[in-house]
Amino acid sequence: MTAIEFAHPRYLYLLLGIIPLVIWYVLRHKSLQADMQISSTDPLKPVAGTARVRMRHIPFMLRMSALIFVIIILARPQSTDRHEQTTTEGIDIVLAIDISGSMLARDFTPDRLEAAKDVAIEFISGRPNDRIGLVVFSAESFTQCPLTTDHAVLINLFKDIRSGIIEDGTAIGLGLSNAVKRLKDGEAVSKVIILLTDGMNNTGSIDPLTAAEIAKTFGIRVYTIGVGMKGMAPYPFQDVFGRTVIQKVPVEIDENTLQEIADMTNGNYFRATNNEKLRQIYAKIDQLEKSKIDVKEYSRKQEEYRLFAGIALMLLILEMLLRYTVFRGIP
Repeated sequence: MTAIEFAHPRYLYLLLGIIPLVIWYVLRHKSLQADMQISSTDPLKPVAGTARVRMRHIPFMLRMSALIFVIIILARPQSTDRHEQTTTEGIDIVLAIDISGSMLARDFTPDRLEAAKDVAIEFISGRPNDRIGLVVFSAESFTQCPLTTDHAVLINLFKDIRSGIIEDGTAIGLGLSNAVKRLKDGEAVSKVIILLTDGMNNTGSIDPLTAAEIAKTFGIRVYTIGVGMKGMAPYPFQDVFGRTVIQKVPVEIDENTLQEIADMTNGNYFRATNNEKLRQIYAKIDQLEKSKIDVKEYSRKQEEYRLFAGIALMLLILEMLLRYTVFRGIP
């Protein structure tokens, strides 16, 4: 620590109050002196010169010193140039989420899209050191949030996504290529895409495997997640009266393509059939993607009151011990 600043420097003006206390002590000490007329002071010289008499002002000095340190504590001393070498974990991650109409199927609670949002938000909250972005896709694709460490903003934008905001369809290739575009120019050592979909690529101008080749070229690892129970899944429809009715629809996920995308980019393919399985998949990815980076962190403010508080406490204890033992007065 080479420099100290005070959060509340105005409290230091209280130090001026020490001056009248000292003046009061000196005047009070003089007023307590008794006058006595004698012919010679020679017999009293041995008494007046004892060490106990010479040090009788020490308790007051200790109390004033303790008061000075208390005032310094009130002013909140803080160091301004501390730094330390730490190890942190930082990766660039883009979440590419399918928001097509089929994501409203209710084999998840409350549906696939809301379950995907909830689990992804938990994942984001658990990685405070990573830059994370969000890409959504159905028949088209757009960036909901670019790479950022402001996860509060990212989570708010994540909560806003819903099915139907863009044309329906499943353009896996577009979603993947858009995510690659967000990561390719980054300087992070590790770049990751988590691609979540519940269907088969049926639209878009870019083939999913072509997008995977591009990701591989830029050293981006892709984890693919197929969402949906096996067989038939409940899906909400509206009847002619506007009422919501649930009907069973077949679950069709292009697992071969998703597996190939993962293999090409040194990632993994996962199949999520319920909320808990999806949560376990994100936990698995979280464990796989740990990259330690040495970072020198500079602390903007470091509270330094502890040393002053310790000194003040010791001074008060010493003052009380001396006042009630060595310098104890007779009433």
